[in-house]
Amino acid sequence: MKKKILAGILTMAMLCTGLVGCGSKNETVDGDSKEKKVSITISVPDPDVSYIYQAAEEFAKRANEYSDGSLEFKVSGNGSLYGGDTAAGIKQLSAGSLQMLILASSVYASFEPGYNVISVPYMFDDQQQFLDYLNSDVGTELMNRVSDMGITTVGKWTRSMRKVTNSVRPVNAPEDLDGMVLRVPNNSLYVEFFGACGAVTTPMNFSEVYNALQLNTLDGQENPIDVPYSNKFYEVQKYISGTDHMADTWLVGINSKLYDSLSDKQQEAITKAGEEVQQWNVEFMEKEDQKALDTLKENGMEYNDISEEDREKFVEVSKSCYDKFKELIKDDELFDATAEFCGKAE
Repeated sequence: MKKKILAGILTMAMLCTGLVGCGSKNETVDGDSKEKKVSITISVPDPDVSYIYQAAEEFAKRANEYSDGSLEFKVSGNGSLYGGDTAAGIKQLSAGSLQMLILASSVYASFEPGYNVISVPYMFDDQQQFLDYLNSDVGTELMNRVSDMGITTVGKWTRSMRKVTNSVRPVNAPEDLDGMVLRVPNNSLYVEFFGACGAVTTPMNFSEVYNALQLNTLDGQENPIDVPYSNKFYEVQKYISGTDHMADTWLVGINSKLYDSLSDKQQEAITKAGEEVQQWNVEFMEKEDQKALDTLKENGMEYNDISEEDREKFVEVSKSCYDKFKELIKDDELFDATAEFCGKAE
């Protein structure tokens, strides 16, 4: 009888030990605490030559190092894991079928309209002011709004400011856009602003833009400088203007359940890497943007900067649209706090 009781006690002890091991974030090897290895795939929307793919790789390298190798990462490009459908990608990240996803915050605006505030034309003077905003209490609260969707923000990285290219004339002031047929994304912020400048706005799938420029169906388009560079728009465009009219940011998201399952050290490694790559990305973009501009100019495009006086004209056009922008953002308190931070309050 005693043997049976002892056997039962030993069996229960073994079961309890097993259960504790399964629920623990760490495992014990030879008396030492060792982090469990976790493999994480980071999905990005662009190919391996893109800025964001390279930033994701830098993040992966640093997070792996800071976790002492317990975190392993793979970067998957071209949005292949979510079929190129960004809305589907966000839903998959929320549900946990994607582990990590890096997308433009503007894409999240269909789920949380507040993200539109980042793309208000001429809200931000430059990259530094934009960085300061993202790291402020207002910007941090905004970037963390995805937490209600089961997504944890572990990085907020800026993108290059957008520029106008066209085949008609240099764009120095709003009046230079008058009558210009300009491709813009299918987003009311763009349509309202460029329409107010006098442009004929044409929302169009980006895959159709090169041919439309070549056939002169379009006069121009607007994008960060790496887009006309990587798509060889110098073959179909003459002018590129440093309008720097809109900002955008990359939201680095991880499924919250996955993040919460990691050890404290692994969470800290991810957070630290996300914070550090923010500045690394700024410096990387500056170098790459200059290379892109040099290539465009070498291939015949003419570049012009915008004077401070003419920039103020663009700012005033944007301010004239604020009421319509507020309708899109649906958060007057956020809009006003952002405008005040940037010195653009009416």
